Amino acid sequence: MKTFGGKVLFLDRNDINTDEIIPARYLNESSKEALKPRLLEDLRLPGFEGGQDIDGKGALLSRANFGCGSSREHAPWALEVNGINIVIAESFARIFRQNMYNCGMIACELPKEALDELFRDFAGKETVLNADTQKAVLHFRAGGKEKSVPFKLEGFEKALVEAGGWVEYANQKY
Repeated sequence: MKTFGGKVLFLDRNDINTDEIIPARYLNESSKEALKPRLLEDLRLPGFEGGQDIDGKGALLSRANFGCGSSREHAPWALEVNGINIVIAESFARIFRQNMYNCGMIACELPKEALDELFRDFAGKETVLNADTQKAVLHFRAGGKEKSVPFKLEGFEKALVEAGGWVEYANQKY
């Protein structure tokens, strides 16, 4: 099974929509690789520098209602092709959340208070996340500071993550 996490990209805003994750003008691309340089191209957030901030990241931490807007698999694909396989937020748009799991990725929901603490303690620092999917614990570290946060991963979502996504799950089961 693959590992989840890596260096963390902090996007401190609610309602980051699928058009900001991958603009609709790129939905005619036939490969995930073609989406790679377009991730978050239209996101306007003070201090955010697109490709420079995305490069080398394996996890994304945001706020409420992440992935709202149009229902498209291209949004998780654009994250995945850039190496980001876990997104942590207070809440997700339902279809975006399911598309993440269908792709074998994690859409992790944490309470607002936990996110506030993570942003306060780790944003602006070279933070690394290791997600232990067996114990359902997120381990954050930056400099000398560390924090472990439990999360929910069970049932069918856990099965999809362990299999590597819906297609792999179906191949194993049917």
